[in-house]
Amino acid sequence: MAIHNAIGKKGETLAKSFLEEKGYEILETNWRYRRAEVDIIAMDGQVMVFVEVKTRSDDTLSQPEESITAQKELLMADAASAYMEKSGHDWEIRFDFISIVLQSDQHYNLEHFKDAFFN
Repeated sequence: MAIHNAIGKKGETLAKSFLEEKGYEILETNWRYRRAEVDIIAMDGQVMVFVEVKTRSDDTLSQPEESITAQKELLMADAASAYMEKSGHDWEIRFDFISIVLQSDQHYNLEHFKDAFFN
């Protein structure tokens, strides 16, 4: 496994634990639809949340959130529509972003941006 894949997986594990501690119910991880992958799909009360997680080993070149493009947002929206149809969810949804800068397994900075897309 490439080092960036290992860092990404570690970040997704941290993000999932963070959301569970906040009371979110995790429905899916790494859910794929066509060319899109949604890192985490969860319920925050009655709101279905589609979460993109970006992890970096340092933030000297760029912040993780700078990697979200308009194309990525469109792919996420497409995947969200497909998942909602598959699951029968037809009420409120939200797109969140979790940014993680990982210095080590025990030392990291995690930021949760609620309603991060389509603003």
